[in-house]
Amino acid sequence: MQLTEVFKQAIDSIRASKLRSGLTLLAISVGVFAIISANTAVLVLDTYFRDTLSLMGGDVITVSKTPAINVGQTDWSTFRNRQDITISQMERLQEMMPQAAEMNPSRSYRTTNVLFSDRETDPNISIRGANEFYLANNAYSISEGRNFTPEDMEYLRNVTVLGSEVAEILFPVEEPIGKTVRIEGRPYTVIGVTEERGTVFGSSLDRFALIPYTVAANKYGRNQNISIQLRAGSIEEVQATIDRVTGLLRLIRQVDPANPDDFEIATNQSISGALSQFTGFLYIIGFVIGGIVLLGAGIGVMNIMLVSVTERTREIGVRKAVGARKREITTQFLLESIALCQIGGLIGIVAGVALGNGAALYFGSSMVFPWGSAIGGVIGMTLIGVVFGVYPAMKAAKLDPIESLRYE
Repeated sequence: MQLTEVFKQAIDSIRASKLRSGLTLLAISVGVFAIISANTAVLVLDTYFRDTLSLMGGDVITVSKTPAINVGQTDWSTFRNRQDITISQMERLQEMMPQAAEMNPSRSYRTTNVLFSDRETDPNISIRGANEFYLANNAYSISEGRNFTPEDMEYLRNVTVLGSEVAEILFPVEEPIGKTVRIEGRPYTVIGVTEERGTVFGSSLDRFALIPYTVAANKYGRNQNISIQLRAGSIEEVQATIDRVTGLLRLIRQVDPANPDDFEIATNQSISGALSQFTGFLYIIGFVIGGIVLLGAGIGVMNIMLVSVTERTREIGVRKAVGARKREITTQFLLESIALCQIGGLIGIVAGVALGNGAALYFGSSMVFPWGSAIGGVIGMTLIGVVFGVYPAMKAAKLDPIESLRYE
């Protein structure tokens, strides 16, 4: 029997009992949809984060008081009791390893509004202390004006670099460079505007104002906890740089040799590993939920095929009477079961990919197609069709032709 004829017969069976078949197809589609949509969304997130991290460069190292990202249970009291990483400690580290020239502090001191003339932003602008290396180490670039200079740090100049969103609000038609904005009542001259980065998880990456970290330290205090970012110079030097930073920070922070580090060091690679662990959990959850739904759908397939065998008893008798063998009857009903599963599976794949890529539109990331999951879905639907269709197919093949012809 040709495959086109088998699919036609499967569709005829669906039409014969629209409600029963529709519910079975719905269950199959929902199961595949749960798996494919979850996998697609996770793949979008994974792609987005890897693209973002790649922009920062693989040799960027971040030192922080607490882990940059955490998966699983953690005793946060251990981190809370650690001493803060301060501006003074960063400056001492800078002096002790001058080869790591591209070092910057990272801290958001306030979330407030920024004013210019009669215009002002909402009070959700992050005020960050930075130096000339902050932008490059965080994958930003200047679209207008200039970056900070060492002189801005040394002479505590009241200058600022604005995120693109802030500049668009305050200067919709004007040139922002050289204008004076006010942040918490203090005037700052705009020297630069960054290029737009977009959003992540619905939060804007362009809603900030950078000021020299020395100015921020004077205004908000030098003992505020910060993170430290630096470049190793190359991927090959990352581990050696981490070892050197670890040793020097232990010395600066006076950590007892018998005690573990009281700070965390992360790289793009370690963050990617933690993200992979997190996305792995999401994959598992999607497969478990989808698997449970598909189990129920498989039982529904068996039910509809058993009903189909009963309704087509005379047809089976006629086919046997004209010479059809048991193998041919078994193959026919088994292929119909597989066809039914594949129809539901394809609907679930299409719907799942469409919904999953909604995350790509939301994050402004590139569209993805989970080829592995889609191929796995097709294979899985075939297996479900075989496993749950074999009994009805064997039952059909064992029918007595004489009794079948008498069936009304």
